Amino acid sequence: MASITASASGIRGACLARPRPAGMVASTPRACLAAPRPGMAKQRPAIGIHALNFESSLASSMRAGGMKCRASPSDAAVPVPEEGPKKSAMVETLLLGSLFGLWYLFNIWFNIYNKQVLKTFPHPLTITAFQFFIGSLVSLTMWTLGLHKKPQASTENVMGVSPLAAVHTLGNALTNISLGAVAVSFTHTIKALEPFFSVLLSAMFLGESPTLPVVLSLFPIIGGVALASTSELSFTWVGFLAAMGSNLTFQSRNVLSKKFMGKGKGSLDNINLFSIITILSFFILTPIALLLEGVTFTPAALTAAGVLNHTLLLKRAVIAALCFHAYQQVSYMILQRVSPVTHSIGNCVKRVVVIVASVFVFQNPVTTQNALGTAIALAGVFGYSQVKRLSGKPKAA
Repeated sequence: MASITASASGIRGACLARPRPAGMVASTPRACLAAPRPGMAKQRPAIGIHALNFESSLASSMRAGGMKCRASPSDAAVPVPEEGPKKSAMVETLLLGSLFGLWYLFNIWFNIYNKQVLKTFPHPLTITAFQFFIGSLVSLTMWTLGLHKKPQASTENVMGVSPLAAVHTLGNALTNISLGAVAVSFTHTIKALEPFFSVLLSAMFLGESPTLPVVLSLFPIIGGVALASTSELSFTWVGFLAAMGSNLTFQSRNVLSKKFMGKGKGSLDNINLFSIITILSFFILTPIALLLEGVTFTPAALTAAGVLNHTLLLKRAVIAALCFHAYQQVSYMILQRVSPVTHSIGNCVKRVVVIVASVFVFQNPVTTQNALGTAIALAGVFGYSQVKRLSGKPKAA
């Protein structure tokens, strides 16, 4: 035992005394690592090996748990939370904010250019069919260039989507009839009644009984629209009834979505769903527009209708059609990222933005009573959205 101890001491001394050339990194000879310690008969691995294995396993565990290490002055591994999830959440928030901004911007441009076209060319069915045509071209281009995955449309999908395309066609045609007959601000004030029709149709066809807070939130909406309508200077029954009809139609579309989309939608995402609806709507409305309004979108017909600048009219019609498709496409993209209630609140804010922008651009005279009624109606829509949001939260146990 004494000889073993002396031998070990000699080896350690040699290791400590061994000279190293200048600038050379210190290294430990293998003999040093293998040297036995006093009082031990068996040779065991050096503690440096155990430390290396421990650090390696610690790093592996932290990587598996979403942590990473950085060097410290003492060469110890310090766990640091990864910044990836935070950056990802920030990017998603910025993207969502950009989508909302584009939604409002495209909607403003659509309403302005569309109103200018309808004032010069009062054929709302032809204009709506043209908008569906441009939207169909955009969808086909998107699929052809691979900007979005082409849908695997089947006969079952098309048959299931057809009822939605029919009410989508009617709703947009009625909206354009209203926009051509009355001020843009008044049309959007009337369309604030959408929650009323949503509650009514859901109760009639889906058996969803509204709660008392939901019913109470509808009163300011109805009262505000009534107050604004009685003082609207551009009021016409055609514009009023067309806007009311579009409310009824669009909310019927929502009810149909709940009843039929389980079978009809299949593997379609929201963007492809809207694209197919747009294409079907073009084929549905075009023969109806030709039958009721005739061939009116030709140079000769435009000249006969008193349109002098054909190029300007066509330019505005194309911009309106592109914005029409873009704002609805972006709306579906937002709906993929947020809850329906959040989307509804955003839609309420969108109406405020569109009404203010249209009054500013077209300089429509607005009475105090009309402005007050519009504000009450829109505040009621916001209140309705908040009630729906709170009623959707799970109750605490």
